[in-house]
Amino acid sequence: MRAFRLCLALLLAPVLSPAQDLKAFEKKVTEFTLPNGLHFIVAERHEAPVVSFHTYVNAGSVDDPTGQTGIAHMFEHMAFKGTETIGTKDWTAEKKALDAIEEIYDRIEAERNKGPKADPAKIDALQLSLAGALDAAESFVVPNEFGRIIEENGGAGLNADTSLDYTEYYYSLPSNRIELWFLLESQRFLHPVFREFYKERDVVMEEERMRIESNPQGKLVQQFLAASFEAHPYRVPGTGWPSDVMSLRRNDAKAFFEKYYVPANITIAIVGDVNPAEARSMAERYFGPLAAKPLPPLLHTVEPPQAGNRQVAVDSPSQPLALIGYKRPNQNDADDAVFDIMQLILSSGRTGLLYKDLVQEKRLAVQAVAVATFPDGRYPNDFVFFLVPAAGRTVDENQKALDDVLLKFESTAVDAETLNRAKAKARALVIRRLGDNAGLANLLTSYYANYGDWRKLFTAIDDLNRVTAADVQRVALKYLAGRPRTVAYIRTQIPLQSGPRRGGR
Repeated sequence: MRAFRLCLALLLAPVLSPAQDLKAFEKKVTEFTLPNGLHFIVAERHEAPVVSFHTYVNAGSVDDPTGQTGIAHMFEHMAFKGTETIGTKDWTAEKKALDAIEEIYDRIEAERNKGPKADPAKIDALQLSLAGALDAAESFVVPNEFGRIIEENGGAGLNADTSLDYTEYYYSLPSNRIELWFLLESQRFLHPVFREFYKERDVVMEEERMRIESNPQGKLVQQFLAASFEAHPYRVPGTGWPSDVMSLRRNDAKAFFEKYYVPANITIAIVGDVNPAEARSMAERYFGPLAAKPLPPLLHTVEPPQAGNRQVAVDSPSQPLALIGYKRPNQNDADDAVFDIMQLILSSGRTGLLYKDLVQEKRLAVQAVAVATFPDGRYPNDFVFFLVPAAGRTVDENQKALDDVLLKFESTAVDAETLNRAKAKARALVIRRLGDNAGLANLLTSYYANYGDWRKLFTAIDDLNRVTAADVQRVALKYLAGRPRTVAYIRTQIPLQSGPRRGGR
């Protein structure tokens, strides 16, 4: 999952140049929607015989049902496990073995649900039967056949991400293998089989252990989100709560897939050496059989206004670190571009105001970073600051210095040179980050899904360029200095030779 990002408005790419405006670029883009609701965006770039594919599903971890946190992430893993014809030695026999696993799990759950009347000996016997059933199903699996087919045909960049807001699948292939992509991508959404579900569940649990339990920074982020969000699912780890994950069943993943992976909730971009007419023909042939279904219901939970400051400490022997967040509106707000420019003014390498003040001049921190959108952007979220105190310095000192910077930020208009430097930085980020087909495919799908039109790419840069010093001052005054905030920090535990442990902040 993406933990940090600049708003999409910063992630423009070589689609824009002085000689190429929207009208010129539109000539290279073909859009169509299949009768079932699946939307395609095809952009021609014939410089190299390569095509990038990006499938964007408008569902993420915020859509996990209560008690089934982590299921969106689990399905992402399942999407690489093959189909009824890929990844199996004998699908008919494998299906029987998979059904046998579920039957044993049902019996185990039924016994456990008896509570204090459950028979431990019966559960132990069923666990032994379950182990045998899992081994039997595993004997039919052809490991990683989906990925191997792509690799053998020159594929690159095969991967997926589960964000809190969305899930995306992507890779590239030589342009003479376009039809292979249509076959593989359509089959994994037409005929998912959810094989090796429980084996993959263990993999996800290990990911969680590495990300949170063995990582003080990961634990800090988790505690920050739990404190910052009282009601909204942004407070829940994208990988799920361990107790929920270990209770997930194969049918839970199937139910999530059937509810959220409906054609009208999916956008696909194809960018590169592609013939749009041929792409449309293949889209109709391979994706047309996907049944049209109603869109899933929108998330209705709204985070209540934060009434006051919140603070949480994480005890750890690791280096002190603070995470400070202020509430801000979602990515569709009129001031979204202002937040992005503010981030670049405050935190843009050695020219950022935070670096100059906290790191260079006062030597309070070794790192001071601002992030405009955290943990994701579809819903109201946080403008956050990450502060890493220098040796011998404290979180309190850094927090006070940050307050001083923000007070000055809201009381004194930023000078023209600093503002223009931030805008130039935005353009540099654009060029550096998205110089390839894969990046453009990503943008086309995400802009269409989030704003209803990929053409928002072009107006986004205009939005950035229109930001004024007065806008920056106004938004800082409205959302940052003096406003309710959430502070999470690592409280370093220093063991003494004898006696109790002492903490430092």
